[in-house]
Amino acid sequence: MNEPSTVTYPTAEILSRIEDKIDSNQKETFEKFKELSQKIDKQSEKIGAIEVKLTAVETEVRNFKEDVRDIKTVQNTLVQEVSDLKGVKSLIIPIVVAVATALLTLLFRLVPNIPH
Repeated sequence: MNEPSTVTYPTAEILSRIEDKIDSNQKETFEKFKELSQKIDKQSEKIGAIEVKLTAVETEVRNFKEDVRDIKTVQNTLVQEVSDLKGVKSLIIPIVVAVATALLTLLFRLVPNIPH
């Protein structure tokens, strides 16, 4: 029924083939590992470049925030000055009227009396 298996190759040759196959697999694995390592190195370089750019962007945003803060301060100052000018404007009109009245009074006093 079942005949025993027979090997027609010498044991040394079989072991040699196994070793060759293991060596081949190790070389393939090493090459794949080397390629993966190179890819990781490239990605690390890209990440480093991104981090540098991110730092630059953060600095620009910080500067932008400071500029906006300065603009708001200037805006508030201008609003205050405009409201102060509106207050001065309400004082200017009575002053102009008073000066005009004084000048007209002086002018009428300088003109000689016209006989009737």
